[in-house]
Amino acid sequence: MKNLYSLHSNPEQLFGYDQANYRVPQLAYELAEEKPELRKQLEPVIMQAPRQAVYYSLHILKRPWPEAEPYIMKDPYWAYSYARFVLKRPWPEAEPYIMKDPHQAFLYTLHILKRLWPEAEPYIMKDPRSAYQYIIDFLKRPWPEAEPYIMKDPESAYYYARNVLRRPWTEAEPYIMKAPIWAVKYALNILQGPWSEAEPYIMKDSEEAIYYARSVLERPWPEAEPYIMKDPESAYFYALKILKRPWPEAEPYIMKNPQWAAEYLKFKGNFK
Repeated sequence: MKNLYSLHSNPEQLFGYDQANYRVPQLAYELAEEKPELRKQLEPVIMQAPRQAVYYSLHILKRPWPEAEPYIMKDPYWAYSYARFVLKRPWPEAEPYIMKDPHQAFLYTLHILKRLWPEAEPYIMKDPRSAYQYIIDFLKRPWPEAEPYIMKDPESAYYYARNVLRRPWTEAEPYIMKAPIWAVKYALNILQGPWSEAEPYIMKDSEEAIYYARSVLERPWPEAEPYIMKDPESAYFYALKILKRPWPEAEPYIMKNPQWAAEYLKFKGNFK
């Protein structure tokens, strides 16, 4: 919650300012920082907001705050943070809340439990990146139940195919191909050759189209040229690295950018 009183040069003149300090957790926390003698009065307000409660425990009390824990535990992010930075141990009472947030559940597993957490797996698997990291750090094997979720994130799907399955992952290809950066990496490192089905997507990203032409096709790619030429930087590098000659058709686009026009003209001068 934003402290709107902080935007005013004289907030104490505003209506309700005095009462707000005893009703709004953020304002109560700020007042507790300034006036230690009021902390006991302010604690019942501060504890109601998990963020302020964790900050109060960590920075003011510098110890666990049992009275605030029923409030903190209901927010997965702050429950994980409290367990890690304040308790510095597992917090079983909060686990039913933490596990319902896939990413916080993974972080709790990684930094606090440091072991498999089977009860949280049905939640962790629903976040592709957390699921992948859980596999790498803990399961160390394919996780078929998580695959329907992992495949929908092209980056996670690529890494899962490369580092876990260690083979092409046909079921995930319709998702991977739609993200040019990961489609090119999949073609290069997993298929180890051209991927014709993905080319209509790759060619529309000029930078990735050049990378694909150079690293996978290892030749010019005429079908992608209408897309590449429209980006002056990409057009220049395509001429330099792939065509290895001037590219007259792209010159009207290259000349629109002074930096790449200058580079292109220097390159073109070598062919006189």
